[in-house]
Amino acid sequence: MSVLKSRPVLRWLVPLTAAVTVVGGGAAIGTFAAQAEPSLPPRTAAQLLVDLQTSRLDGLSGTVVQRADLGLPPLVGLVGGNELTTLLTGTHTLRVWHSGPDKQRVALLDTLGEQDIVRNGRDVWTWNSRTNTASHRVLPAEAGRESAPELPVTPKEAADRALAAIDPSTEVSVGRAATVAGRNAYELVLAPRDAASLVSQVRIAIDAREHVPLRFEVFADGSDSPAFEMAFTQISYARPDADQFTFNPPPGVTVTEEKAGARPAEDRAKPADGKKPDVRTVGEGWATVVVARVDGAGPAREKRDAAAADAPDLGAMLGSLPAVKGDWGSGRLFSTKMVNVLLTDDGRVIAGAVTPERLYEVARG
Repeated sequence: MSVLKSRPVLRWLVPLTAAVTVVGGGAAIGTFAAQAEPSLPPRTAAQLLVDLQTSRLDGLSGTVVQRADLGLPPLVGLVGGNELTTLLTGTHTLRVWHSGPDKQRVALLDTLGEQDIVRNGRDVWTWNSRTNTASHRVLPAEAGRESAPELPVTPKEAADRALAAIDPSTEVSVGRAATVAGRNAYELVLAPRDAASLVSQVRIAIDAREHVPLRFEVFADGSDSPAFEMAFTQISYARPDADQFTFNPPPGVTVTEEKAGARPAEDRAKPADGKKPDVRTVGEGWATVVVARVDGAGPAREKRDAAAADAPDLGAMLGSLPAVKGDWGSGRLFSTKMVNVLLTDDGRVIAGAVTPERLYEVARG
């Protein structure tokens, strides 16, 4: 299970600008409380990276607590989402099971119910206990691990995506030893060298014996508390029973069978006419910026105002954003501790985990 995959770090940072649906519930963040440092043999950052790259994991199960404090406004209902987009705000508890590359199960628990995603070979089920609905689809025969959910739901998945961004723009070091979920762990620290990045550090606690990431934390620049963290509070490396990956629809559940010819997830963002959206990236590493242009003809401001008229809450939010201007033009700035988004009056959306000044540079260029 290699961790050094070609996925840019912003693959999991940039979606924070859009996924703002809030779900309450979950375990108290106090479960992340620090424990006495264990005494471990010294290891270098290079050795820890090799540990992660060469680790083999046949199976595990456990409980993950996740907390996100990204400075996003409470825009409930303004943006649609799936079972996992709710993980980007608030505190949540998940139960996870893993048994090889084609058997995974994730259960998102809250005070009102449970949402599950189950993969068993080519069969993928989703279930929502609150609505008592389920959907089923069959993956193509060539589908592999990349068919898993896009958002990280365990410290390992988050670590995979962060470690893939290691390049000369990243300073890598060893932090303090820790105890996570009763396991002794080393801490690997990633720090951007680019001052334009809003990320100060990424800290990954790695099981000293099994070399599996147990805790993942992202710190915003100038903050002592993590803006995003997930950690196992309980973990077992025993391979889960096969029954965990067999989904039996509960009585009365409404099941939707997705057609085999349905467009894959990566194509759903494309317009129905098949044209590729006008989206590009500028820069590399931690300072990567995504630039998208509003589709269609006509002045961008008029289109934005028309969309706001159809969604009054969205219109109020857009109207409350600070107006900004410069030699690059004019627009509105949506700003959080981890992400900035520039909405220009000429129809561009420019976003990244970078300072507003970097966005203005991109808008100018």
